[in-house]
Amino acid sequence: QVQLVESGGGLVQAGGSLRLSCAASGSIFNINAMAWYRQAPGKQRELVANITRGDSTDYADSVKGRFTISRDNAKNTVYLQMNSLKPEDTAVYYCYARYSVTRSNWGQGTQVTVFS
Repeated sequence: QVQLVESGGGLVQAGGSLRLSCAASGSIFNINAMAWYRQAPGKQRELVANITRGDSTDYADSVKGRFTISRDNAKNTVYLQMNSLKPEDTAVYYCYARYSVTRSNWGQGTQVTVFS
């Protein structure tokens, strides 16, 4: 397990961009999968994007074509590039690491607010 610290959130106008960073306290090279989730007030936490140790990626339908997940193993950091932001993207974004079906951990989250 590694500690995860998100950063890069903030207030942005609709149509703008943000890049979120998830800095891990240790190597992420052998972590099975890392992901970004988000949770808006009154809604369930949902998967936004996932990246495996083999660098395959998956995205929620709502963000396909707009968001890109990537990782820099040398920096132990996972990124979420968010373009063409919409007000409905407003949420707390959480970094997530999965080591196995039973072992995982979360960051504390970073707020993203998109206004029109």
